[in-house]
Amino acid sequence: MPGGLISEVAPGSAAARAGLRVGDVLLAINGRELRDVIDVQFYAADDSIVFSARRNDERLELAVRRRYSETVGLSFAAPTFDGIRRCANHCDFCFVDQMPGGLRRSLYIRDDDYRYSFLYGSYVTLTRLNEVDWERIAEQNLSPLYVSVHVTEPELRRTLLNNPMAPDIVPQLQRLIDAGIELHTQLVLQPGVNDGAHLDRSVTDLVGLYPGVLSVSVVPVGITRFHRGNCRAYTDLEMRAVFDQVSAWQDRLRRELGIGFVYLSDEWYLRLDEPVPSRAEYDGLDLTENGVGLVRRFLESASWHSRWSISEERSLTLVTGMLFAPSLRRAVAGIDRVNVAAVSNRFLGDTVTVAGLLTGEDVITQLAGCGIGDVLVLPPAMFGGPEGQSLDEMRPERIGAALERPVIVPERSY
Repeated sequence: MPGGLISEVAPGSAAARAGLRVGDVLLAINGRELRDVIDVQFYAADDSIVFSARRNDERLELAVRRRYSETVGLSFAAPTFDGIRRCANHCDFCFVDQMPGGLRRSLYIRDDDYRYSFLYGSYVTLTRLNEVDWERIAEQNLSPLYVSVHVTEPELRRTLLNNPMAPDIVPQLQRLIDAGIELHTQLVLQPGVNDGAHLDRSVTDLVGLYPGVLSVSVVPVGITRFHRGNCRAYTDLEMRAVFDQVSAWQDRLRRELGIGFVYLSDEWYLRLDEPVPSRAEYDGLDLTENGVGLVRRFLESASWHSRWSISEERSLTLVTGMLFAPSLRRAVAGIDRVNVAAVSNRFLGDTVTVAGLLTGEDVITQLAGCGIGDVLVLPPAMFGGPEGQSLDEMRPERIGAALERPVIVPERSY
């Protein structure tokens, strides 16, 4: 039984009053062995708590009374104590398999863990669930979950996942819905493979599961220059066909359901130079982790332009990827001392155009000596790695130092 390594104990919390310390390994709560932080939250909801822990080589039993509405007050070195469940599929379009060597180890983990789906909104295929998992999801009400469907036709889905043992996804979704679990789904489309008539069938099947299925995100396949499979990126003409097809579905479903239900990721709008939807058109859903509505949130957020008030006498350069640059230029048109620098992704290839996958090295090499403004504004999506690092493990202040400029990242400055 591995248990969870405690990284922080909140002062005055139930865990602190019980005597738990940083470095202890929490093994069980009230006799229930712990697999992850979800178990900790679930089993620590009782009024009386007995923590079973290991401190060095000593086994401890520490009891405490939990106050009303009090959280347990623990943080852990990792959210899952028994490791992360790896993906058993071998999708030709898997972005992880398209990464070059030499990066941090976490970028090469192909996870398919429903616990990360519940905790962080990551998408899973449901191909790694066993009966214990099904029972636990229902018992602990792990809702919502985020599911990579890609296509509902069983044989084609097995082909896409390169997994002949993949279960039929629609019965799996129905079982989760019957257990009271709400679902967000995604379809990663490949041109000529799972779009067209297959897309119509997938949307039809998923609409039939509404309101248990809350949304369908439609995302184009991403291809890096390191891809060695048979996938290819969408042409503009092919993107237009999918855009029109999904738009027609949205119009129909707004009439029938009162919501759009199926949502295009931002890339479709930006590639085709279409206006991004209003906030209202996302129906109150937060699907930004899947690239849906991220541009609208950025354009309407106060943080990215309120920073300008501190720079009235200084010029700003807003850094972004090639995809968003035209829209960002339109957004700042007419604002004095603000310009936009579009950085191409030489690291992963010019087919990768989103700001979140820019490297620090590309930003530095392409902006050095280019007459940039007094202050750099870097996209926060660049720094989603550990401790706010870029894909190539650079922090914002390192980029600023290399370019001899102060750096602003919306929500934090350096």
